[in-house]
Amino acid sequence: MAAPRPPPARLSGVMVPAPIQDLEALRALTALFKEQRNRNLDTIGVAVDLILLFRELRVEQESLLTAFRCGLQFLGNVASRNEDSQSIVWVHAFPELFLSCLNHPDKKIVAYSSMILFTSLNSERMKELEENLNIAIDVIEAHQKHPESEWPFLIITDHFLKSPELVKAMYAKMSNQERVTLLDLIIAKIVGDEPLTKDDVPVFLSHAELIASTFVDQCKVVLRLTSEQQADDEEALATIRLLDVLCEMTANTDLLGYLQVFPGLLERVIDLLRLIHVAGRDTTNIFSTCGCIKAEGDVSNVAEGFKSHLIRLIGNLCYKNKDNQDKVNELDGIPLILDSCSIDDSNPFLTQWVVYAVRNLTEDNSQNQDLIAKMEEQGLADASLLKKMGFEVEKRGDKLILKSTNDTPPL
Repeated sequence: MAAPRPPPARLSGVMVPAPIQDLEALRALTALFKEQRNRNLDTIGVAVDLILLFRELRVEQESLLTAFRCGLQFLGNVASRNEDSQSIVWVHAFPELFLSCLNHPDKKIVAYSSMILFTSLNSERMKELEENLNIAIDVIEAHQKHPESEWPFLIITDHFLKSPELVKAMYAKMSNQERVTLLDLIIAKIVGDEPLTKDDVPVFLSHAELIASTFVDQCKVVLRLTSEQQADDEEALATIRLLDVLCEMTANTDLLGYLQVFPGLLERVIDLLRLIHVAGRDTTNIFSTCGCIKAEGDVSNVAEGFKSHLIRLIGNLCYKNKDNQDKVNELDGIPLILDSCSIDDSNPFLTQWVVYAVRNLTEDNSQNQDLIAKMEEQGLADASLLKKMGFEVEKRGDKLILKSTNDTPPL
């Protein structure tokens, strides 16, 4: 294996356009290295040096920019499906080439360098990324800027999300906008056409621990959004996305059991639901039950459905779990959930999620059924609302029974 080459010295002076014949030669080399028999020649280090030189020169002329791109394509072809070449490319290119190219303004250079990184990564090299987090974060930023490019997406979904240690280290260092991007990709992986594999489940249980613990610690920051001065608070918006991830994780049977017993999660969700319910009722803000509250921009889009998702998460956490059913009762969560059931343009499907939560709270739980029945008798629960939700209270002797009606609205 060739020894690593030192990065090229910083140059000064006038940039000279590359002759046309040189560009043609580079293109020809790129084509030749698509063939297996032409790989592993002692040209990789030279190619990396040239690429770093192009980056150092901050090339703007189209001829030099084309040479820059061709050099990266050359390395990508060399490394494709060849472990020996990948090792040599990694030795020469990591970390300088990726630090130089992943944040380049030219999207083709970002795409080609992402291709090289995707092709070269393996489990051992992932550990090196943990010590060079700026490269991993640059990939997230590249996906933000160029969502149509498949290579940054594949690096994140096929490599990063398989390393809980890397994800945890990245999350601590990223901006809130970058966190939202990463969380969106976690959701995409969970709800994708292909279910999580047996190998994926332990990794995503580790992700679930990160997501749940972060939400428990930080969820109250969303209350900042009630202030017009902080309506674009990025930390609050990232925390809302954590809730979205938890909803999807608890909809997955392989992850549900772990989150149902996660310390403090159910209590914090009920507490937050109560806080935003009161805040939305007492003042006019983004959590108010009113269609006219919607504003322009990302805030309304991200906050939309927040109350619905809190109730959805409570319903998921109580699914066939007697301890959690009882805990919601102890925390006075059932009246809170029933009181949240109203028409709200900012929370589509709110009634359906309340129905879902009530069903999971009352399934094989006579104490919770009795509570709702008594609330209706005392006028604390609207009988017409219960009927709308697919329930009715029937009196049998001295006992009140909560039962389902035949016209239960679909979930």
